[in-house]
Amino acid sequence: MPRAKSLLLEPRLKIWFESGGEYAFGFGLCEMLEAVQNTGSIKEAASAIGKSYRHVWGRIKAAETILGRPLVETRVGGKSDNRSELTPDAGRLLRGFLTLRQSMKDVLAREFQIAFRSILTDV
Repeated sequence: MPRAKSLLLEPRLKIWFESGGEYAFGFGLCEMLEAVQNTGSIKEAASAIGKSYRHVWGRIKAAETILGRPLVETRVGGKSDNRSELTPDAGRLLRGFLTLRQSMKDVLAREFQIAFRSILTDV
């Protein structure tokens, strides 16, 4: 009987936070907040991640409503290019979420190897 080829499988996971059964925070919002942090502008952030301004602004506002706190502070006018910045709460949520996500990916990879070792390699 011919030997089976090794399976090239990788586990994936998706993590998000809910409040009262409603989506409140996840990786997509993290990408938006990181882009705001890096560009200093919701408009530039939207462009950087290939989304419309309206979409990014709407997702941020929806999350703020569900979380009951602001995530981005904006300043209108002025000469500065940095007219939007993350609130301290948003920074903590962003860092905490990304840390948790990475920890969960590490656990998943380790447990996947243990659970599926015998079918993932030629035995």
